[in-house]
Amino acid sequence: MPAYAVIFTSQRTAGDNGYTETAAELTRLAETMPGYLGAHSVREPGGAGITISYWESPEAIAAWRDHPAHVAARRRMNEWYASWSLTVCRVERANTWPGADRKRTARDQTESDSAD
Repeated sequence: MPAYAVIFTSQRTAGDNGYTETAAELTRLAETMPGYLGAHSVREPGGAGITISYWESPEAIAAWRDHPAHVAARRRMNEWYASWSLTVCRVERANTWPGADRKRTARDQTESDSAD
């Protein structure tokens, strides 16, 4: 079954203005939502960031969008972000690699080559 990704890119404004606390609260809340599959988030020192959250369905995304705490936080977006964009897409395929701490085997090479 395909998953869905919500890609949120942003440029933070100066000052915290309650952002850190609210972001932590929303992260904890999202993790409890039906259909939530996980997320990755990074922010550079200059304030540019990207968060990608993964969901089972468009309905799960809509439920998160409409959650009262998320709605309240979105009302404060102009305090926290100089700019932002949101993209929702269907994930048709995802590949992973174990990382540099694991030695690549001949089997890994064969499986990786056949996946492309």
